[in-house]
Amino acid sequence: MKNNSPASDRHWIRHLALPALGVVFGDIGTSPLYTLRECLNAAGTAPVESVVLGVLSMIFWTLLFVVALKYVAFVMRADNQGEGGIMALLALAQRSLQGPPWRRWLLVMAGLSGAALFYGDGMITPAISVLSAVEGLEVATPLFRPYIIPTTLAVLVGLFAVQRHGTARVGRYFGPVMLVWFLALGGMGLFRIAEHPGVLRALNPWYALEFLAAHGHEALLVLGAVVLAVTGAEALYADMGHFGARPIRAAWFYLVLPALALNYFGQGATVLAVPDAARNPFFLMFPEAARMPMALLATAATVIASQAVISGTYSLTQQAFQLGYLPRMHILHTSETERGQIFLPGLNTWLLIGILVLVLGFESSSRLASAYGIAVTGTMLMTSVLFYVVARQAWGWNRAFLLPLVGIFLMIDGAFFGANLLKVVEGGWLPLAIGLAAFVVMSTWRKGRSLLFQRLYPQKASMERFMADTVPGMPGRVRGTGVFLAAPGEGIPNALLMNVRHNKILHEEVVVLVVLFTDQPREPEADRYSAQDLGLGFFQVIARFGFMELPAVPRILEECRRRGLLDSGPGDTSYFVSRLRPLPTPAPGMALWREKLFAFMLRNAAHAPDFFQIPAEQVIEINVRVEI
Repeated sequence: MKNNSPASDRHWIRHLALPALGVVFGDIGTSPLYTLRECLNAAGTAPVESVVLGVLSMIFWTLLFVVALKYVAFVMRADNQGEGGIMALLALAQRSLQGPPWRRWLLVMAGLSGAALFYGDGMITPAISVLSAVEGLEVATPLFRPYIIPTTLAVLVGLFAVQRHGTARVGRYFGPVMLVWFLALGGMGLFRIAEHPGVLRALNPWYALEFLAAHGHEALLVLGAVVLAVTGAEALYADMGHFGARPIRAAWFYLVLPALALNYFGQGATVLAVPDAARNPFFLMFPEAARMPMALLATAATVIASQAVISGTYSLTQQAFQLGYLPRMHILHTSETERGQIFLPGLNTWLLIGILVLVLGFESSSRLASAYGIAVTGTMLMTSVLFYVVARQAWGWNRAFLLPLVGIFLMIDGAFFGANLLKVVEGGWLPLAIGLAAFVVMSTWRKGRSLLFQRLYPQKASMERFMADTVPGMPGRVRGTGVFLAAPGEGIPNALLMNVRHNKILHEEVVVLVVLFTDQPREPEADRYSAQDLGLGFFQVIARFGFMELPAVPRILEECRRRGLLDSGPGDTSYFVSRLRPLPTPAPGMALWREKLFAFMLRNAAHAPDFFQIPAEQVIEINVRVEI
């Protein structure tokens, strides 16, 4: 029975909804800093009433259709055991899809494309968010202009330095700041609306349609800028696993959406009253005495905005390598109580380097805005496609309802994506290049692993034959337990064959351990372990983990012994791990340059002993060279 007491409600708000403000809504919550400004710049005409009302109407209805309807009301239902994001959605879609193999191939390509483009968004968002806030200091005092870039760089370095403390701790500190931020947005917006209530006419979608019909090419450019208002929607879905759907939905409808709508309309009222305010409507809507405090609050808020994308990128990356689309990476758990609270040191460093390069290369938020939008709208398109597959195949939704619904999503996403393609020459090529590089890496890793298995597995021998032919002829077996890690379907592990062939050693107890990652975020404890006693001291253990879990091999063996799946005590245990060394060749498979890329990634992947948390002093690594 649920506890609905006031005390439990306060606990729920403090521990879930408030931190969610600091992690999930930072990106979309700081979009008012630059969205209306860029829309009016793209219009190319004076900010007359028809232009301002048309732009405001497009922004408002985009927030409703894309975020409130598509993501919050529908896409967030497609949670994979509570986890969100395009990789979790891809796993759901693959599990439910039926039909010929080419359908599955197309589905994987759609998912990988969306995931790859998300990395482009993950690099541009922190750069444009922090830079736009620091530029507000220049509005407060022109003396600050020479310090904009150095201050932005320092803020970003500080943000990435605190990531190792974990999303939960960061969200706990950031949540109250974002609460103040959204209250300031809504409060100032309401004040300006009261001065010019006629701006509320933009709630009528007719103004948006009239603007699109009347302005031709300029309307497409404005549409490409309107998408800046919803760039945090995909990160919102990706971060769902950190806090759950309920607090995210509550925070969106009760606070975030009203505050954003009021602020956009307040900015519009300011521009209608003072057309020159179009050069920076967000900061110029505030009284002069309040601009410096708001610039400092905006800087804090944009740091938080970057947190939403960073934590979403961590989640996406973990899901990708557990599902077999990226090489293993070193992961640190940052919470002993919360699942999904992780830190990836290598990814954190590369993200920071890329973002600093973007700031130094573009130097202003307006120039970065020209590169923004393509990545996130491409990911939105792929999300709509995958959502259709899940809703139709897994949930059995009626086509008569689903086709018009997803058709609307695709029409809106397609319009935004097409409008942003017009910005390719001005900077839109950058997220496309980042996305293409990420796609090549993921697809190459997937194909390279397949080639390795094709080369190795045809040579596999059955465990029964090995035990019948080899074990009886072995000299006295040494004391202790030998644990040999095997890939799914490998048969006899290469490390076991090499150890017997070259060292002529076999332990009294031999455990062949297969760690199997499934397409679910977490596996039930009751189904996690299975073991088979093969006789002659041989055991085969299969441990199943979801793509959001990190296994520890010593704990696996301990749990198997506790459950009676293994007979012996801990004793003296040695762990044998194969380390594959692929040798690129001109043989059919992949292009030679892709084979070299795969070999490079495999060499630099996190070592299996580190990833599986095996004590270093108990590990024996055996190199296996394989031509691909």
